[in-house]
Amino acid sequence: MLPRAHKLASSADFRTVMRKGGRAGTRTVVVHYYTRTDPVITGGPRFGLVVSKQVGNAVTRHSVSRRLRHVLAGFISELPREVDIVVRALPPAAEATSKQLLDDVSSALPRAHKKSKRGRLT
Repeated sequence: MLPRAHKLASSADFRTVMRKGGRAGTRTVVVHYYTRTDPVITGGPRFGLVVSKQVGNAVTRHSVSRRLRHVLAGFISELPREVDIVVRALPPAAEATSKQLLDDVSSALPRAHKKSKRGRLT
């Protein structure tokens, strides 16, 4: 379970991360990485999940969400405080193990970070 301080809550925050951040995909997930410039927001890195009906029925989606939340909780201490991450699950995530999800998120995060830096002018 992710603590409240580490959750993206508003749809505006999700939109900002997905539109302005860097993106990298794997077989099971797409990771969007955005570095906030707003110093008012406190807490640590914030995470959001998108698990659509394409992934499966409600039971499957909740299972994928729980596994992804557990995976993301492991990155809290590794990421800078000003980072927002959105992870979008793809249909193969329904069949993936927690280890596969961890490997996919671990490989996509640095690539998304690199792409987010490339697009910024500052």
